[in-house]
Amino acid sequence: MKGVKILICDPIDEVGVAMLREAGFAVDLDTAITPEGLVKKAGGYTALVVRSRTKVMKDVLAAAPNLRAVARAGVGLDNVDVDEARRRGVQVINSPEAPSNAVAELVLGYMLSLARNLPKADASMKRGEWIKSKLTGFEIQGKTLGIVGFGRIGHLLGKKAKALGMRVLCYDVMIDKLMSLVEEAGAESVPFDRLLAESDFVTVHVPLLPQTRGMFNAETIGKMKKESYLINAARGGIVDEEALLEALKSGHLAGAALDVYEEEPTKNVDLVGLGNVVCTPHIGAESVEAQLANSTIVAEKLIRLLG
Repeated sequence: MKGVKILICDPIDEVGVAMLREAGFAVDLDTAITPEGLVKKAGGYTALVVRSRTKVMKDVLAAAPNLRAVARAGVGLDNVDVDEARRRGVQVINSPEAPSNAVAELVLGYMLSLARNLPKADASMKRGEWIKSKLTGFEIQGKTLGIVGFGRIGHLLGKKAKALGMRVLCYDVMIDKLMSLVEEAGAESVPFDRLLAESDFVTVHVPLLPQTRGMFNAETIGKMKKESYLINAARGGIVDEEALLEALKSGHLAGAALDVYEEEPTKNVDLVGLGNVVCTPHIGAESVEAQLANSTIVAEKLIRLLG
């Protein structure tokens, strides 16, 4: 569409880029743009497309009087000042439906890795060791999975875990509106403290909001079943890393799996260096299928909005 200029600030699948260009938009790619560079450049664009790296905060929005939309190719919006954008009449869109299955499958991978000591076994083999007798694990069939946040990801994960023979508990502040999904997944809705006390694995799938920041702190982690496992593939600020570290060191928790961190890239080598922590560099949406969906979904939404 004539006059519409879009700046893509982070890499997205080329199919989405082609869709935007075919719609008649002028599309520029600057996927290594710095925060300072974005402030200088944003004023010339109608829309910005970002993933998690690029932050669109008040300084960027103030420098972009022609901006009509910010598109986040992904789920979370903590790297966009949504309130300031809305105050300036800028639409904020994202693609929460795109990576749901990828994240759900990643969490299953974490549980299997923790249960069967896969990272430790792999590392030992690469060192030329044969420590079979030290790698006895357990089966996840018959174990209890507690899912905190039963939206798209939590629901998909619940169905997959149930199919593997797990008991599934769930907690969500909006659970009254989600009961059809709970029933479909064969899950059981329970109070938060009961979920913590009864679950062998607890996985969190809530957005990072003021009320969820530090949701898993020393008090709540202390309520978790002894020698259980905590998994966070949502947002880093939801889990207090120091409290988690202490729970792991004390033996209260048997292990953890983390894809997200309070600071990214993380510098918390004490936490990620523990042998009972499986850690990955924010790869929840890093599947071919999810990246294609992220790209095409935000392209479709921008075309509808700006066309």
